[in-house]
Amino acid sequence: MNDEQRLAPGTLWPLIQRRQREALASGALQPIATTQEFVEDGGIRFLIRIAANLARKEADRVRQTEQNRSGEPPVNPFLPYEDALFVAELSATHLALLNKFNIIDHHLLIVTRRFAHQETLLDLADFRALCLGLAEREGLGFYNGGAVAGASQPHKHLQLVPLPLVDSIPGIPFDALLRNARCGASVETVPGLPFRHAFAALDPALAMQPLAFAEALHERYRALLRKLGIDAVRVDGELRQSEPYNLLVTRDWLLLVPRRREDFEGISINALGFAGSLFVENRAQLDTLKNRGPMAALRAVTRSGQTTAGDTASDLSERELPSKMR
Repeated sequence: MNDEQRLAPGTLWPLIQRRQREALASGALQPIATTQEFVEDGGIRFLIRIAANLARKEADRVRQTEQNRSGEPPVNPFLPYEDALFVAELSATHLALLNKFNIIDHHLLIVTRRFAHQETLLDLADFRALCLGLAEREGLGFYNGGAVAGASQPHKHLQLVPLPLVDSIPGIPFDALLRNARCGASVETVPGLPFRHAFAALDPALAMQPLAFAEALHERYRALLRKLGIDAVRVDGELRQSEPYNLLVTRDWLLLVPRRREDFEGISINALGFAGSLFVENRAQLDTLKNRGPMAALRAVTRSGQTTAGDTASDLSERELPSKMR
């Protein structure tokens, strides 16, 4: 086992299962009950989850807002984290927590031990922590790069959910489109995805070698950023992204989508939307998606413009962000 790795292979998934059972029994884990419907659009059978009750999550949000307004330091649920939600130490830099208000069972948060901003660029240590989870079970890793991309907390964290997202669909709703994407090391776009993005295929055999897989992911991630013209900007000594984006990762591919707004007609959209899975708070929002179409919603929240010429170098251009823009 590598010095940076804190878990023996094959132990994370059993720990997640056990901690979920315990956290449910104690009331520490407070799942958001949902019903689900499917909406066909653009050849995709979108999974739409409709909240049955958001009262507990809303109460927690109000509590955090009131505390922040009181002049006290902003609430950070990861520092300190809730002991009942702790799953494991993944490495010297990252730990794994259950998502307190989960919609999907066994939803894992991969959190930096020390505070780092959610707009900080992902580094090799982030991908190493994520790959420990992907080595254990087929899953979907994702990252909401900033509030505009759907991040609810400013503390840097990736997320991982097991696949399939729902029993009636293998993998994710977008699988059919992604399977038809051109394979290879170069950065491509996916025919049929009508929003700006960059896509890279991976060798799934690498998933069983977490360190090598993490290096491959990190290289492809930086290539996708360059493809879309997302630079590294130095802010207060940190390398941060020049604009918001969503990243999705499986054993087979990466997909990166630049964002320009967080919501579509009041419907919040995070990275899971670009896997074909959306969440609405009520039937009125569901009707909006049915009338306007999920693809239209995704197009509306992404950055427009043409993808730049293929540049897959691993180095990002770096610039200093003007102080007035910080």
